[in-house]
Amino acid sequence: MAAVPGVASSGGGSTAPEHLALRRVLRILGSLLIGLVCTTVLWWGFVELIHANKLVTKTPVDVWRYLTSDPAAAANRHVITTQLMITLRDAMLGYMAGTVAAVITASLFVLRRGVEATFMPLALLLRSVPLVAMVPIITLIFGRDLLAVTIIAGIVTFFPSLVNMTIGMRSAPRYAADLVTAYGGSRLTVLRKVRLPFSMSWLFASMRIAVPGAVIGALLAEWLATGKGLGYQMLKAQSTFDYAGVWAAVAVLTFTSLVLYALVGLIETPVIAIFEPDRLSE
Repeated sequence: MAAVPGVASSGGGSTAPEHLALRRVLRILGSLLIGLVCTTVLWWGFVELIHANKLVTKTPVDVWRYLTSDPAAAANRHVITTQLMITLRDAMLGYMAGTVAAVITASLFVLRRGVEATFMPLALLLRSVPLVAMVPIITLIFGRDLLAVTIIAGIVTFFPSLVNMTIGMRSAPRYAADLVTAYGGSRLTVLRKVRLPFSMSWLFASMRIAVPGAVIGALLAEWLATGKGLGYQMLKAQSTFDYAGVWAAVAVLTFTSLVLYALVGLIETPVIAIFEPDRLSE
């Protein structure tokens, strides 16, 4: 059972919260390292297993040389880094906008059941439409600049966060909500004092899931619409037969997504230490 916000568990022989937080951080960093190693090994094994044309398929060593020891390595790094910053800007703006919108919408759902009954089916219906089919419509309406990419990345982030936050807020202990109500608190006060704090783990779970989705959404928008970022750079490299550049862009995006996933976990640790300290040992 989740702990009451702001009240740490006590008991003889229990590990100090700061030690548990440190262990959690080390676990997250260890998982990141393992993820990076496993991804590299699987990539290398896949390329060697399929025996594809060496002109098209590149190993981690080929990509490393492309970025470090190739005669044009400096220019290659500059292009990849510059375009990556554009993609991350696009993805993070949509990620933050989608998360905030999901929290606000989930709060309305919890406060007013009628709002959920009206809009949740519409949201699920909208989510069932393939993103690749929505991109042309969104770009027609909002243009081919930053706003369109932000909306696309935000859509990818919004739906899993909305469902998770709605469930998380409704999972708050009833006794805590009844206590606030007994002292004269309104439904909004219950939301602010009880439901939001108790849904932090749900929020961060959805944020971890949404990180790679937001990157993919931004990448897709760049590929199909904006002509900027790593999405467009991969398309351009493929058209000029720069296959090492394509693999380098994919590798950088994959590793960046893993790092962002771990970063959300690191940000989650102090929040969990405040609202749900018992979860630090998980």
